[in-house]
Amino acid sequence: MERRDVRGHYEELAAEYDEHWVYGPDYVPWMSSRISETLQLGPEDRIADIGSGTGLFAREVAKQLHPRRPILCVDPSEAMLSQLGTPPAADLTPIVASAEDIAEGRTRLPYEQLDAMWLKESVHHVADPARTLRGLADRLAPGGGLLVVMLPATIQYPLFEAALARFEELQPDPAVIEGHLRAAGLEAGLSHVEHELRIDREKYLGMVRARYMSLLSTFSDSEIEKGIEEMRAAHPEQTLVFPDRFAFVLGRRGGGPA
Repeated sequence: MERRDVRGHYEELAAEYDEHWVYGPDYVPWMSSRISETLQLGPEDRIADIGSGTGLFAREVAKQLHPRRPILCVDPSEAMLSQLGTPPAADLTPIVASAEDIAEGRTRLPYEQLDAMWLKESVHHVADPARTLRGLADRLAPGGGLLVVMLPATIQYPLFEAALARFEELQPDPAVIEGHLRAAGLEAGLSHVEHELRIDREKYLGMVRARYMSLLSTFSDSEIEKGIEEMRAAHPEQTLVFPDRFAFVLGRRGGGPA
């Protein structure tokens, strides 16, 4: 989305990222299950979470799947990956690298090919999505899947108007991402999943103040505070209820088991 200092944004937020990012206790298990089901993950699969951050979803997928081989948590931020623990759990392997590093072969992975990888709300940080997704697709084993999880072109979050407008200006279109996967030689499809969020208003305002979405790092402190006051006026209710809708763009390489 906004690329001017994305890495710095996450470096600053790393220690408190999980606290500010998680909407509620059921959110991460729900999303992790959707990722696992969509990719049809199995315990023997060689798996990578590209743009894993603190490993929120990789950790939960590992908990549900009990993989035989560690899930690769790939992220350019050492601070974010440090939240995996020292040492990290045996079923997670941190890899300090960007999606571009993996796509271009600049970073060597423990697995020559991958059976599954996902990018959860990170494709908007990629400067050249077509090139990068093509390079990632080239890392897939026959039958392997590449899943891009992203917000749709418009969202119904209770954010302030300037933030919603900027989101629509900068957010990639999932249909375009689907086209990139097809151009990379994958069989591709686009679907949507939705989860109702219920969150205490003050907690959510705190998440906005902490700039839990990278989009919010494009606003100054004064703009954020003005936006929060706008949100307070628009949403006097103590509990905010709104839909979290995601586009799931799945590409799969042919040649897998019949």
